[in-house]
Amino acid sequence: MDHLPGKFVWFEHLSPDPAAARGFYERLLGWHVELMPIGDERYPLIMNGSDGIGGFVTAKAGEATQWRSYLSVQDVDHSHRTALAAGAKSLQAPADFGAVGRGATITDPTGAVVSLWKSTQGDRPDVPQAPPGQWCWNELWTGDARRALAFYEAAFGYGHDTMDMGEQGTYYMLAKGGQSRGGIMQCGDDMPTMWVPYVAVADADATADQAQALKGTVMMPPADIPGVGRFSVLMDPFGATFAIIRLTPASTA
Repeated sequence: MDHLPGKFVWFEHLSPDPAAARGFYERLLGWHVELMPIGDERYPLIMNGSDGIGGFVTAKAGEATQWRSYLSVQDVDHSHRTALAAGAKSLQAPADFGAVGRGATITDPTGAVVSLWKSTQGDRPDVPQAPPGQWCWNELWTGDARRALAFYEAAFGYGHDTMDMGEQGTYYMLAKGGQSRGGIMQCGDDMPTMWVPYVAVADADATADQAQALKGTVMMPPADIPGVGRFSVLMDPFGATFAIIRLTPASTA
């Protein structure tokens, strides 16, 4: 497998109760978990069918429940230094994770946490359209979209496209290697700064209803994005925000 720097390649759910979180997402999205050896530990690997797509881990003291995004980079140490020089703060210095890969974690200048990752196995290739249960987009909610855009371009070599969102302002789409990799959206001061990952589903309305039945919260009810699909933003019972989307055929988010 090739490496695809600039692609968000992994997502971890951090919470005080990974077993309970696992139960919620298994029922909602049809995932299952397999335990993967990493050194002396056993990592709860999220499986969508036969594909490993993330993990459930115990949050450290003081860490909020969240979905944490992992960004593929060519060189973790170099990208970590470049990010700090561009205004980020280090939460975890570069380190090896068994034979799986090397990673680091930073907070960007607007307050969003993101991890840097270089897998020993390469990155999962891009597909024309993500199947149900697979992550397919990532979106930064921030109170300073312009500052965030400048940081991600300087630190990781992104370019960008724009979309006029009317009263919501300009939506920035980060691009690298000819692919759109994520979005940046200006949010009000009442919204937390964070990366919000999107997972593809077969039916956004039914999935949102099921999330509520499982004690989750619908933060944004299902709505259409012309030419892209139908989406909804949810919060799980533990406080982590994520989005679901039914992609329009032959479209990517």
